[in-house]
Amino acid sequence: MIHDSKLALPAAEAAPGPEAASAIANVSRRALLGGAGALVLALAVRVPAARAEDPPKFGADGMPHGWRDDPTLFVAIAPDGTVTVTCTRSEMGQGVRTSIAFVVADELDADWAKVKVAQAHGDEARFGNQDTDGSRSLRHFFMPMRRVGAAARAMLVEAAAKQWGVPAAEVTAENHVLTHAKSGRKAGYGDVAAAAAAVPVPDRAKVALKDPSAFRYIGKGRIGLVDNVGITTGRAQYGLDTRLEGMLYAVVARPPVFGGKVKSFDAAAAMKVPGVVKVVTIDPPQMPYEFQPVGGVAVIARNTWAAIKGREALGATFEDGPNAAYDSDAYRATLEQAVRKPGKVVRQEGDVDAAMKGAAKRLEAEYYIPHLSQAPMEPPAATVRVGKDGKIEAWGCVQSPQAARDRIAKRLGVDAGNVTVNVTLLGGGFGRKSKPDYFVEAALCSKAVDGAPVKMTWTREDDLHNGYYHTVSVERLEAGLDAKGMPVAWLHRSAAPTIGSTFVAGANQQIPIELGMGLVNLPFAIPNVRMENPPADAHVRIGWFRSVSNIPRAFAVQSFLCELAHLAGRDPKDYLLDVIGPDRIIDPVKVGDVWNHGEDPTLYPINTGRLRRVIDTVAQGAGWGRKVETGRGLGIAAHYSFVSYTAAVAEVEVGPKGEISVQRVDIAIDSGQQVNPERVRSQLEGAVVMGMGLALTAQISFKNGRAVQDNYDTYELTRIDAAPKVINVHLVQGGDWGKPLGGVGEPGVPPVAPAIANAIFAATGRRIRQLPMRDKLSA
Repeated sequence: MIHDSKLALPAAEAAPGPEAASAIANVSRRALLGGAGALVLALAVRVPAARAEDPPKFGADGMPHGWRDDPTLFVAIAPDGTVTVTCTRSEMGQGVRTSIAFVVADELDADWAKVKVAQAHGDEARFGNQDTDGSRSLRHFFMPMRRVGAAARAMLVEAAAKQWGVPAAEVTAENHVLTHAKSGRKAGYGDVAAAAAAVPVPDRAKVALKDPSAFRYIGKGRIGLVDNVGITTGRAQYGLDTRLEGMLYAVVARPPVFGGKVKSFDAAAAMKVPGVVKVVTIDPPQMPYEFQPVGGVAVIARNTWAAIKGREALGATFEDGPNAAYDSDAYRATLEQAVRKPGKVVRQEGDVDAAMKGAAKRLEAEYYIPHLSQAPMEPPAATVRVGKDGKIEAWGCVQSPQAARDRIAKRLGVDAGNVTVNVTLLGGGFGRKSKPDYFVEAALCSKAVDGAPVKMTWTREDDLHNGYYHTVSVERLEAGLDAKGMPVAWLHRSAAPTIGSTFVAGANQQIPIELGMGLVNLPFAIPNVRMENPPADAHVRIGWFRSVSNIPRAFAVQSFLCELAHLAGRDPKDYLLDVIGPDRIIDPVKVGDVWNHGEDPTLYPINTGRLRRVIDTVAQGAGWGRKVETGRGLGIAAHYSFVSYTAAVAEVEVGPKGEISVQRVDIAIDSGQQVNPERVRSQLEGAVVMGMGLALTAQISFKNGRAVQDNYDTYELTRIDAAPKVINVHLVQGGDWGKPLGGVGEPGVPPVAPAIANAIFAATGRRIRQLPMRDKLSA
């Protein structure tokens, strides 16, 4: 802890962006030390260098930027007792700012009414990994944040004990009050803050954590979001809300085809538009683009509307480049041909070919999943000011502020230490805002106008036409059944352009991260299995999307299992459980999943008992087997992803003209102990709605290299009137608080589409093997 008034700076120098009217305080060391009289936990962190002989690292320690759990970085206590918890993860609706804060507050034994949250700016040297993706925030930072709170509590206790001249063991901390029972003395946290600043930070291994029975917030009832008031009153600050003195506004005319380049434009015509101040060319980098802009022509103006009208006046034309002929319908046929031939074997057990030949029955099927866009409600937005002193400051909605900082520094040729990225609230992200190309665009524009702050705005059309898309995929499955209808042979070929193509030119084989999303880690008790990965070239930018390759794998595998159940004359739920087999522990590495969601396989093996449990739970909750109205059906599906287990049952009604209506969805999750049950429920409800959109309406298609869809009228997500009338979330508690946690944000999406497809089959007897499914029954 540091409490040294000599280090305090004048208030005017304390805020990282004094002109930005933001409800989210972005925290730097300088800003924290600016609070006169405050207790600030802000000591420097020493990061040991990795050595060749070090063992492999997993989890947060294995992240690109590691982790931190030093309380001096995350907790500040003011003289009035106000506790400020610094959150290093981005808030995009998942409630991470709330959950991180109350984990710290619980171990600190703080009064929740006296707790506030500050947002950290991007700085891996100080805060460790800040990439908000992969359903890792609570999974990786629950224990570190517990240690943060417990260590801060110990320091307060030690300070009070010294002041009173009593043993620290006789001092207790409870609900913001320090007490020495023998003497009756009491003190508030703020009363001893200054003294606690001089107490050494306890060693990580010696920090005493609470017994879970004493938890006051963790795992308990409704806490509410710390951002609720700001969001509901319209005062919350998102990337698009940034306002700085002298700010200009920009939009970019980008090549409509990935890999294209600017051919011509009329800058003079754009400059005639009232409010336009400058036209700037943005050159694309060499392939692969990674997180850099695709290039184009930026129009900078005094307001966004003028910039948009100026862009229209440009009349820009483009050379379409190598992907000019990309047609998603034709490419589907290419992928279908690829999966009908042998591909790279990525998992093999037994003799699939021999078992297929000896099978009593055989079934083969192909499933198609189109490109998808994250399409967050708030499109990408960033504001950057390039100072004349060489300092660059940015504000925006970003999932990876460190990536934004690094890419700005690289493109502008400055040291990353001169770049500060302040994180606003995100109006949705789903993986799109992990890729900060829009920050680089804003920085280039600011530099072009002598360092004036420039806000870069992407319109909805920009986002759908020039984003990082979820990959298109064809999944081919073949199975051989024995005389009892059980599979004895299983072949799965998955063809999809890889995310690796965004980073490595010419990459056309899926990388381990993608292979470990429902392909090689299939947890079924089948004696003969082979998974193959044929090559597939990318013709657009491929990026992360909520639950990533688990979407096509779950849709294909769980739909195919339902088809096999029908072929075998079995109940789909019972058949699913029988194919999974008895409770057992599977070593992910032994089945070819060397990634294992980035986790240590000894801590996170695949547990089929947990998968079976969520299936039983959701079936019971949904009333599986009950009679439903004519025209309705029940469908079930389950999936393992992000080291959590989920299962869903959908009740679907199909109208006389083939119209599909999802009436009810039950979904169960076992993610270990649930730290914030309210947010788990909210994220599962959101996953159902999002998964339903992917199942029924959403797709991005391409003609002549161009995305066809323009806005929410053509890229259709689930509307309020189409959402299920009932969503029931069933939380399955897994293990105790000492066991590792699973992910929550993404695992709810994959089982939704196959559950709906299986329900449609139950209602109509018709099998749909492609997404989206709407209109397929009336075709």
